[in-house]
Amino acid sequence: MNLTDLLRKNDIDPKQVLVFRHRPTEPALNRALPLLASERPELFNAYQQTQGKTLEKVMAGGKARYIASFIGHEAGKALFIGLYSIAGSKPLTARQFWQTPAHIELKEFGMTGLDPEEESRSSVLFFDLGLTDFRADWKGKLVVGWPPPERAWWRWADRNDFPVLAITEDSALDPTVKPWNEIALRWKELSVLPTRYKSVLLQWRGIYYIFDESDHKGYVGSAYGEKNLFGRWSNYEATGDGGNTLLRKRDPKNFQFTILELVSPAADPTDVIRLEANWKDRLHTRAPHGLNEN
Repeated sequence: MNLTDLLRKNDIDPKQVLVFRHRPTEPALNRALPLLASERPELFNAYQQTQGKTLEKVMAGGKARYIASFIGHEAGKALFIGLYSIAGSKPLTARQFWQTPAHIELKEFGMTGLDPEEESRSSVLFFDLGLTDFRADWKGKLVVGWPPPERAWWRWADRNDFPVLAITEDSALDPTVKPWNEIALRWKELSVLPTRYKSVLLQWRGIYYIFDESDHKGYVGSAYGEKNLFGRWSNYEATGDGGNTLLRKRDPKNFQFTILELVSPAADPTDVIRLEANWKDRLHTRAPHGLNEN
């Protein structure tokens, strides 16, 4: 069985379907894209609603009626996100593009915009893509083979073979939580945490570390209040600085969050604060060497 078989079984002509395998060249956006597909589908769709000059002409040519959207899963594989209908388009100037709320937020996730070689375009087309109900239950579960070459990230469905390799029980968009000492999240990723990560961070108290990539300085904090690490990190996600004076002067887009030590939920707050102070001393994060005021 392949993708064209699935399309035909749902009365969709493969000759009218373009297949995308998204794999952004921006490292931060490439890392965040599966999270956006899972937690912020409107931003994921906004990402694919403008394209380079060549693909734009194909999408606007009238032949394509659907986009079968996938994410680069592994080498030679693609993970299904959804089938979108193409309902038209409208032009956007570069200024209008960057004034769109979704594009402003995507920039915070690392999107740089158009290919530098195409920045001379006076406008781009913004396509009206609507998610259909085609195999919605297989989002994040259907894995198909991607024929070579890997760099050719969009194809016509009827001209290529996309064999079904797997339909998994669990969605790959809600990944298994890494061991606590391997978790490393960028600030913007805190707003799109998968369900499993939220559940675990709600249970964990601990000492955490914020690393500022701009000048390599760090901040040590502790989480022992309501909702534990999830509650504390959610505050950073909402405010950018978590109420910390020295962080308030910085751009949170440069922050990375890791966990230094887990703490028992039964631990007394004074004991947690003592551990926090010990980590500040060991990592030299007190000002002026680091970002802790005291």
